Amino acid sequence: MAVILKGSDVSRAMKSKMTADIDKLKRSGIFPHLAIVRLGERPDDLAYERSAVKKCEGLGIRCTVFSYREEISQEELIREIKKLNRDDSIHGILIFRPLPRHIGEGVIKNVIDPGKDVDCLSPVNVAKVFEGDDSGFAPCTPEAVMEILDFYRIPIEGKNVVVVGRSMVVGKPVSMLLLRKHGTVTICHTRTRDRKEICRNAEILEVAAGKPGIITREDVGEGAAVIDVGINMDAGGNLCGDVLFDEVSEKAGYITPVPGGVGTVTTSVLARHVVQAAMRTL
Repeated sequence: MAVILKGSDVSRAMKSKMTADIDKLKRSGIFPHLAIVRLGERPDDLAYERSAVKKCEGLGIRCTVFSYREEISQEELIREIKKLNRDDSIHGILIFRPLPRHIGEGVIKNVIDPGKDVDCLSPVNVAKVFEGDDSGFAPCTPEAVMEILDFYRIPIEGKNVVVVGRSMVVGKPVSMLLLRKHGTVTICHTRTRDRKEICRNAEILEVAAGKPGIITREDVGEGAAVIDVGINMDAGGNLCGDVLFDEVSEKAGYITPVPGGVGTVTTSVLARHVVQAAMRTL
């Protein structure tokens, strides 16, 4: 039976360092502040918003939600983001994606201040991830994956690492972070031939395909570390990952649960990015 990689244990370890930095900021009259920008009321956005607000406020980080109607014009949204850029009391900005079709993400990502872009929307921060430059902010979920591997002391250097999914939100950036730790990384996607065989040879298997149950027992090698980033709803309306947890956990050496795994750490990484952005104002 696999060791369960609980996100709550990782988050607790992160909290102590953040608390010390937050106390230092407040002694200097600086109160870390996250602005969440949400368009419409998509259920997954609302769920993540609740989780992020709870995490931030529990740490003493102020969190303000700026909610707009889904029909807001691109020009109006740009004006609102620029206001947040100019507001010195706000240290981090999180814009929920995907944006409505009439708003160009390619336009919006060039508007947000890279210094406040705590989830790597700006091309400036994306480039830094690919260059190995730690001065920017990596996307929260890929960084959460790295935090879990580090906390549980799962070595990456020299390991055969397979990433399932090639999105700019998780797949590509997490591949860059894994390469930085000297993993030998293979990316699988919808057109990959012999995906099952490639996955079976992975010592670390990171799954971010967005398809419930895409990874079965037959896709996993004995003793592999399986990191499930997927957040889906099953037929019964319950949260589930991209990995069939019950059967894969009998074969893997380590596995993250859904819920209670990567998502739990993602909100902690978000909070840490806000604190780091605030620390830069000292």
